[in-house]
Amino acid sequence: MRKAFSALLVALAVTACSSPAEHAAPSKVSYLTSFGTFGRDAYVYVAKEKGFFEQAGLDVTITPGTGSVDVLKLVATGRADFGVADFTATAITLAKEKLPVSVMAAIQQRSLAAIVALEGGGISRPADLEGKKIGDQPGSTNQVMFPVYARAAGIDPAKVQFVPSAPPALPQLLAARQVDGIGQFVVGTPLIEAAAKGRKAVVLPYGDLVPDLYGNVLIASKDRANDAKQGQAFMSALLRGLEYSIEHPDEVGPILKKYQPTQDAGVASAEVGLMAPYVKPPGYSGRVGGITEERVGKVLGTLAEAGAIPAGSLAPGDLVSFGASPK
Repeated sequence: MRKAFSALLVALAVTACSSPAEHAAPSKVSYLTSFGTFGRDAYVYVAKEKGFFEQAGLDVTITPGTGSVDVLKLVATGRADFGVADFTATAITLAKEKLPVSVMAAIQQRSLAAIVALEGGGISRPADLEGKKIGDQPGSTNQVMFPVYARAAGIDPAKVQFVPSAPPALPQLLAARQVDGIGQFVVGTPLIEAAAKGRKAVVLPYGDLVPDLYGNVLIASKDRANDAKQGQAFMSALLRGLEYSIEHPDEVGPILKKYQPTQDAGVASAEVGLMAPYVKPPGYSGRVGGITEERVGKVLGTLAEAGAIPAGSLAPGDLVSFGASPK
């Protein structure tokens, strides 16, 4: 009897010391990747595989996104709880449409957007873009941002022809010389060179000429972004997955392939390796995911000067929930 009573006391003590998240039913939330299921978006699968969401009391459904503008609209209408979109595309979209969404954190401290060509194809510097054909999906981040990049490069965006192209076909179109370049993220280089069968990629990153631009950002509805419980729990778990991914890129590809069997594990891991200095650039001392009001204001000024948004159409606080962002 005494032994049974002692065992009961131990059980009660363990229960009392357990965290609520261990016993409460996990909250179901939905999440959209920025675009597809490439290595650059694999950190969410890492957060799921490593149990970071589970530890935060969350049951996360991951759905491949179809580009920044679509992700913004799906989150704004409540068809997704969280999503990832390019920061510049988000600012340009919100300047046109007052969608009830807010930025919570910066996935990359520098933009990943770029124009990518192949060596020997006539493009080796920004000035070479005039008169060329660039394959890209209409409304893509790279196309939306191009006038800003063109202004910084001193070229006329009207002299660059964007050819509507389905994203999965872009590497093959470039390899077959049907276009001179493609809109692509910097980290997509391994995929492009694989399609080009050994030909080297020429990468013209937008961030080289417009260094203040953030890359992808985590977005949510304004109410959810400022939710001290669920919003913060999700953001913290996702950023844990992001930080783990850039520190262990070799693990990322196999994890992505487990959830998305059609993906190439080696290419995915290579993408994450290339993405690491954009998440934590040399000299960056802030938190992973950090975003500051001063820098957002500077970016908005740059976009207004380039004619991408009307001057004064957005204040930093209209775009970012700074109270929710990583400190």
